[in-house]
Amino acid sequence: MIEFLPGIRSTTAALQAERVRMDVIGQNIANAHLTRGPDGQPYVRRQVVFETVLRQQTDPAQPPIPEVRVTRILKDSRPLPLVYKPGHPDADHTGMVRMPNVNIHEEMADLIASSRAYEANLAVLRNARALAQQTLNIGKRL
Repeated sequence: MIEFLPGIRSTTAALQAERVRMDVIGQNIANAHLTRGPDGQPYVRRQVVFETVLRQQTDPAQPPIPEVRVTRILKDSRPLPLVYKPGHPDADHTGMVRMPNVNIHEEMADLIASSRAYEANLAVLRNARALAQQTLNIGKRL
């Protein structure tokens, strides 16, 4: 099977990876103030790890095509900050509460970067589609 536009597969993989990244960022933002989760511990920020994989084309003479994939979602190793909130239900005897290690400003910057990458990949798909349609229309004009 010959791929008409081999880059589309790579772009689709990048779209899927960025969608996962945006989902994880959304979870981080939603749980930014969760001091006691199902395990009884504060929420720990998650990070998406991407990996580039070279996919061999069906024609061995062609170079491999890179694809981006999500390899894993890691918990952030940064320490959980302590905040003085003596009236909080999760406060210890000194009034300190262990809070999630989520920085809303950092998450918003990551979300903007991820959404821009997603938009760029969508633009590639739109342009590839337009190119394919123009190529098909060449035969109609002759």
